[in-house]
Amino acid sequence: MTTFPGSPRILKGGLVLIDVETSAVQRIIALQYNPDTLTRSFQVKGVGGEGVNRSEALRLTGPPVETLKLEAEIDAADQLEVADAVTVQVGIQPQLAALETIIYPSSAQLLANNRLAQSGTLEIVPMETALTLFIWNKQRIIPVRITEFSVTEEAFDVNLNPLRAKVSLGMRVLSVDDLGFQHKGGSLYLSYQQSKEHLAGLFAGGALNAFGINAIP
Repeated sequence: MTTFPGSPRILKGGLVLIDVETSAVQRIIALQYNPDTLTRSFQVKGVGGEGVNRSEALRLTGPPVETLKLEAEIDAADQLEVADAVTVQVGIQPQLAALETIIYPSSAQLLANNRLAQSGTLEIVPMETALTLFIWNKQRIIPVRITEFSVTEEAFDVNLNPLRAKVSLGMRVLSVDDLGFQHKGGSLYLSYQQSKEHLAGLFAGGALNAFGINAIP
């Protein structure tokens, strides 16, 4: 598909998996089409509950718990138009599998834990996955954990390979409270929050007379 030469280059959002020890990039998953909406919600971490001491009412225990939700579309039409060999053979299954396996421990990890269990190991450490980053633009490079994942496959070829699908993702932002300051994800989160603070500083603000007052009583 050709575009007008003067059209601006549209950046893509997506996910990047990195090794937590080396920071090496393991996989890059750019969304085929940017979703129309990105829903963000925040749960404030305040001190105590309703009966909190009044001297603590303005205190926060840490960054809010931020969650993200989006719906992405995957379509094989463009690939089929140019007779892409992989798409002709298996449809969009590779794209779906790349997303789905983020929430799986690897088969090698499963087999290793099974060997440990059979050898009589009493305590088996839960399996650690790669660090997942949700990237929306250069100000939003966010460490996340996928908390919700659903796929609706909508069209199939003669071999029942999916050709079109909608993927719904729910993600929880991992902050320094979750990862610590020394963790790679912790430092990326801190950069994300500092970027928010910088952007807030660019906001021009307003005047009190917009509220019909000249001063705070």
